[in-house]
Amino acid sequence: MHLVQSMAYVNETPWHGLGNQLTSKQPLEVWARQAGMDWRIENADVRYVAGSENLGSIHAFPDQKVLYRSDTKAPLSVVSRRFQVVQPQDVLEFYRDLVEAGGYELETAGVLKGGKKLWALAKTGQSAMLKGRDRVHGYLLLATACDGTLATTAQFTSVRVVCNNTLAIALGDSTGAVKVPHRSQFDPQAVKRQLGIAISSWDGFMVRMKALSQCKVQDAAVEAFLKRVLTYPVNQQSDGNSTAVNDRALKAVQELYAGRGKGSEMASASGTAWGLLNSVTEFVDHHRRARSNDHRLDAAWFGQGAALKQKAWDEALKLVA
Repeated sequence: MHLVQSMAYVNETPWHGLGNQLTSKQPLEVWARQAGMDWRIENADVRYVAGSENLGSIHAFPDQKVLYRSDTKAPLSVVSRRFQVVQPQDVLEFYRDLVEAGGYELETAGVLKGGKKLWALAKTGQSAMLKGRDRVHGYLLLATACDGTLATTAQFTSVRVVCNNTLAIALGDSTGAVKVPHRSQFDPQAVKRQLGIAISSWDGFMVRMKALSQCKVQDAAVEAFLKRVLTYPVNQQSDGNSTAVNDRALKAVQELYAGRGKGSEMASASGTAWGLLNSVTEFVDHHRRARSNDHRLDAAWFGQGAALKQKAWDEALKLVA
């Protein structure tokens, strides 16, 4: 089953290959319609039937509420009374002033898991060129969930043009995201103020990208790097070793690095730490086992895939330290 109920995009087909194409500079109202985000999250009391079916009595559960879609009435989740909802409209509206006055351009937006997750991605206008015409663009991702799996998260992301690989950009010492838990009111302007350090974070990111692209890596170091990144926890063995290497992933990433990856032959990537990092991001975004493209998208941005890319970034920076 497709988890991407609906999605819209402008320009090139996005890296996950899903969605309705729009012409650029469309108003947010058109985006809402085409991305399937023109509905609201409604809420209702939780009620249940106690006792046998015919004679059961109906009771309320006052601490919780049901969230459901205004258009289809389909249930989304059961959450606590204190849960603060962020509407599909709020996700798009977040970008209005950025698009109108800040030079941003909305590029994709959509709905995952039937409406449980909502997101939009805009090009910031920031861009870097590494040697050999290897271009990387800056983006701002805003995502939220109404099933408790994700705080409302604003995250700077880079996309490498040649292979459409995505990578979260760290802001200062944090993980690069501003997160608003659902027990707090979502204040878009406050989030944008917190993201104010983004301009300098892009500059820092660019410096690191260039350093990675100039850092040659020996074969022995490649193997060691991949073993550090592609481990997963296992039950405690008798020898006390609690991780194992994912051999299938290691082989796939090695092949991407050695020439199968898109852009792996470019001067910036061939035999470098940047190439090594991109072999991991390409594996996560395009090749890692997933039930469907939308499961892969979900994992690459919000789940285990995102954690794997962060680990690869951290380990790659150690190579240039």
